[in-house]
Amino acid sequence: MGMKDSPVPAGMRITQVAVVVKDLRKTMAAYHKTLGWGPWSVYEHKPPSLHHTTLHGKASDYTMLGAEVHCDPIDFEILQPLEGPSIYKEFLEKHGEGLHHISVVSPKEDVRAALNEFKHEGIEVMMSGRLGDDIEFYYMDTEPILKMVAETVSGHAISMKPSWIYP
Repeated sequence: MGMKDSPVPAGMRITQVAVVVKDLRKTMAAYHKTLGWGPWSVYEHKPPSLHHTTLHGKASDYTMLGAEVHCDPIDFEILQPLEGPSIYKEFLEKHGEGLHHISVVSPKEDVRAALNEFKHEGIEVMMSGRLGDDIEFYYMDTEPILKMVAETVSGHAISMKPSWIYP
């Protein structure tokens, strides 16, 4: 398949790489010790800041812990699922801990344009939600094509006030 035939929307850039883990604190400490990454902004993603959540096309409640660090020019995220069903828990059951998704944005950082491009290619949303008033996130069913999940967003939690900072 040539680049012209590729189902990946042209011109998208990476803004974040994320892993899914069972123990956020332990993993965050390992990244800090091994790679020197920090400070980490840690977020408790739960209602009311986490809202309008869906899983496989249906309204579904879930919560998670997230930690983000800026590694110029992208952010790195660690996610630990908490309550409710999620693609994070599905990933842990199927693959164990590890690299889960890459966040990509359209050239104009327009989440609607990215969603339309994915939909045009027959790629559906697996899980979505909102954080606060401004951030929308959509995990796309790209694993069969890209061998990883692509997330498209209208912002990142790193712009929000964290619950706490590590170290």
